[in-house]
Amino acid sequence: MFSGIVEEFAEVVNVVKEQENLHLTLKCSFVDELKIDQSVAHNGVCLTVVSIQDGTYTVTAMKETIERSNIGLLKIGDKVNVERSMMMNGRLDGHIVQGHVDQTATCVALDDAEGSWYFTFKYKFDKEMAKRGYFTVDKGSVTVNGVSLTVCNPTEDTFQVAIIPYTFEHTNFHTIKPGSVVNIEFDIIGKYLSRMMRLTSE
Repeated sequence: MFSGIVEEFAEVVNVVKEQENLHLTLKCSFVDELKIDQSVAHNGVCLTVVSIQDGTYTVTAMKETIERSNIGLLKIGDKVNVERSMMMNGRLDGHIVQGHVDQTATCVALDDAEGSWYFTFKYKFDKEMAKRGYFTVDKGSVTVNGVSLTVCNPTEDTFQVAIIPYTFEHTNFHTIKPGSVVNIEFDIIGKYLSRMMRLTSE
């Protein structure tokens, strides 16, 4: 489980395709603190550390993950938002993030907000999935590339988020522009509420 408060961005140093799996090797400041089998969120995707060597670590993404996220688009030199799993004795500064990316979205607009920025994202809307909680609501939470954010101006298939300078500089948001593909995870609380409402109405 994660909080959506990104620690930093890691750099992809190697990408290896093996049948339907993708092995990503990255480097970041806390490599020496990692352990094999530890969970780390990469652009919001929970992946397991499988190898640590020479100041780098490797994680493996399987077909399901590649199809639902932007992990398969990563290449050497790319910056990836990373967060280690949440410690239960600390504060929850973001919101409850599972690291189970629901789908991707595409940045369709980037607007200057006089010191901050508004990013607009568009995602594939599915009415049946929306009934199960896969949608955004005004002032609700959404995770974009692993970053816990507050939704503003949602429509059926778009939403905006406001990014302050610190988040812009310390995550890979400074690399996102119109056309960029990002990972999104809808709020788990909304999914549970939608499920409960469907069960009680049957």
